[in-house]
Amino acid sequence: MADNISYRDLIYEFVPQETYWGDWCHSPQAYFRGARDIPGAKFNVGFQIFKGPVLLEREPHFHREEEYLFFLGAVFPDVFDFDAEIEFFMGDSPDQLEKFVITKPTAIRLPPLTWHCPLRFKRVSKPVLFQAALLHGDFGAVKRREGPDGFYYVYEGESVRSCVLEKNKRCVFCGRCFKDFGEG
Repeated sequence: MADNISYRDLIYEFVPQETYWGDWCHSPQAYFRGARDIPGAKFNVGFQIFKGPVLLEREPHFHREEEYLFFLGAVFPDVFDFDAEIEFFMGDSPDQLEKFVITKPTAIRLPPLTWHCPLRFKRVSKPVLFQAALLHGDFGAVKRREGPDGFYYVYEGESVRSCVLEKNKRCVFCGRCFKDFGEG
């Protein structure tokens, strides 16, 4: 073990994070924010329970690192008690995405640079445990924008994203600014 790190520095106790997304998402949620919670961590993950339909991520994007998405039933202890329909898109470019329909517990591996989303929880008859796990300590995505001179790409990462409502605060995806989210 390195001289400057104690074993205690390798333990993170979850803190409930109140969210304001809407009735479709249980609050509080649990997150492990990677390097922010344990310096040097190269993994970032959230634990969210979705209770209703929502277009969660509208815009295609990719990550520089591998990501895994997990969809399980949230009627514990039986994670196979799954009654939902979820649409997910992925492909080689934001213009050529293949649609996948998830109707049972599923894991998706997204290799680095794989374009993905939209992600729509189209029907949720029983709660779904959703987990997005990125193999990087700072959660971020690359998105395509169109300007007067053509397309360009922007990185929207946790280390550069501020709260829209409180400029001196880091964004934690609490949902207060997303008034138009919900069934869509």
